[in-house]
Order: sequence, then C-alpha cells, then structure tokens
Amino acid sequence: MYADDETVRRILQDSGDTWAVVGLSGNRSRAAYGVAEVLQRFGKRVVPVHPKAETVHGEQGYKALADIPFPVDVVDVFVNSDLAGTVADEAVAAGAKAVWFQLGVVDEAAYERTRAAGLDMVMDRCPAIEIPTLARRS
Repeated sequence: MYADDETVRRILQDSGDTWAVVGLSGNRSRAAYGVAEVLQRFGKRVVPVHPKAETVHGEQGYKALADIPFPVDVVDVFVNSDLAGTVADEAVAAGAKAVWFQLGVVDEAAYERTRAAGLDMVMDRCPAIEIPTLARRS
C-alpha cells in the first residue's frame, strides 16, 4: 500500500549499496540484526545507527545519522512509528536517496514529506523479505 513493486525494486537495485540501519545494535534477538545480515548477504554495506554506536556485522556504529562521515544511500528505520518521522526528516537532511520503514512502522505524514522532498520511500515492508524475491526474478 505504501510502495509499489517498482519503488521497492528501485530502492533495492538502483538507489545504492550503503544502508544506514537505524535501531541496529548487537542484540541478536532484534529483527534489525537479522535483516542487516540479509542485506549484507545481498551485497549491501550496513551502517548501524543506535545510541550505543556499537560495531555490528563488522561495521562501525554511529549514534545518529548526522554522525556518519560518508554518504548514505538508503535509511532503513527500525524505530517506533512515533519516532520514525524524525528519522525520515534526518534522512532527507543527510542527503539519502531513499527511506525504508520496516514492517509495522507507519507514519503517513512522514511518507508524504519524504516523497515531496524527492526521495523514494517504502513503509510497512521488509527488505529482507523483498530482496531474495527480487534476486530470484532477476
């Protein structure tokens, strides 16, 4: 509902390979940990963004998107819907090409703002589910 298949394909294949994963920590029981692992398996560089700024999956973590000292292509958001809009705004400010809100993360106003800023956006879907399907179709 919040992204057509073409937008999903464009983000996963054309937007770039550096993904900031907001909410990613070293906690293996959290969904972000497993999703980041799948993204890496499909060739994406995963940059953890979390208040702990932990190194996860071999990548240095940062406390905030603004702290990342290199360009980020996609911002994958694993935070509560109440906080997600702020992260989307930070992604726009950071120059990201796309924003991806995970399953269960919905903020329609943030979706509209992000799209109006010219970024691709997906809400309430999971790239770890979409990318293997896309790879099979290619």
